Amino acid sequence: MKILYLYSEIMGYQMPILKQYVEKYNAEVHVIHWDHKKLTPYVPPIIENVLFYSRSKYNTKELVKFVSKLNPDIIYISGWMDKSYLAAVFQIRKRGIPVVTMFDDIWFKTLRQKIASLFFPYIKKYFFSHAWVAGPYQYEYAKRLGFKNTEIIHNSLSADLNLFNEVYERNINNKVKNIPHSFLYVGRFEDIKGVDILVKAWDNLKKSELTKDWELTIIGNGSLKNQLSHYSSVQILDFMQPEQLREKIGEYGCFVLPSRKEQWSLVLHEFSAAGMPIICSDICGAAPYFVIPGFNGYTFRKCDVCDLQEKMLKIINLTDQQLLDMSFNSHNIGQKISPEISAASFMSILK
Repeated sequence: MKILYLYSEIMGYQMPILKQYVEKYNAEVHVIHWDHKKLTPYVPPIIENVLFYSRSKYNTKELVKFVSKLNPDIIYISGWMDKSYLAAVFQIRKRGIPVVTMFDDIWFKTLRQKIASLFFPYIKKYFFSHAWVAGPYQYEYAKRLGFKNTEIIHNSLSADLNLFNEVYERNINNKVKNIPHSFLYVGRFEDIKGVDILVKAWDNLKKSELTKDWELTIIGNGSLKNQLSHYSSVQILDFMQPEQLREKIGEYGCFVLPSRKEQWSLVLHEFSAAGMPIICSDICGAAPYFVIPGFNGYTFRKCDVCDLQEKMLKIINLTDQQLLDMSFNSHNIGQKISPEISAASFMSILK
């Protein structure tokens, strides 16, 4: 069996899913991925029976020829930004080969989305057979673009559960004895991530002397770094490689994601599996999957500093046993999706 991935920028969380295709389905996986205009310097590892190809080596004609000659059993395409990818799947759909487009977009009622919802249902059959959605918000968008229930599969994104379950197992015994009183943010220091909202909320709590023995640490880099450094009550650490970060997670008691806009946010899956209580803005696409208010964390209204303060204060005022219960609950919720489940969802199309 041959699987073809037409990918934009490939990321590390995809690797366990690709391995599942090989190990569970005896598949040969071919991955074409963008190697220019990358947001990260990630380089995929060597995986047996997974072949990687640089997108820059193919013009449209060459790509169409390559895909046609490969003649895969099923194709994954990450959206429709790459016109050469679309040209390739247009030709292959004539053979009846399933082509699955991945959805992590949310329906925001933008003009562009409204126009797409009018025209896309009439042309989608020429390019795509199925939509693979991350969660309920993406499902809504797929339906508006004309995909039927039978043409939509779920669980398109998964954290590497082996890694983050290991983090949980390594730290949970220490947390039983002494749970850390420290909030953590990890991500880019950019406006869209709402990190300025977080430090303002924290600063207000600090000035009101409501933080008790709690602390706030933010890890990352970005254009707002100098602005954020003015808040002396916040510990700022530079961007860390994933291996370094996993070693640090055990030092913190609650993860906060204050994004102004977030299509999905795989980090919510990662930190829930790692056993962290979570506070996140209600715009995060993954929030309905991985955050149950009062059970393993809280959500707050996006951009609302006062609401975020209130939710942080709720965490601060919990007992250590209540925080520990949230940690257990978060870890359990994090098991909802796995690379095995993601791969099985994709392969179910061929069943």
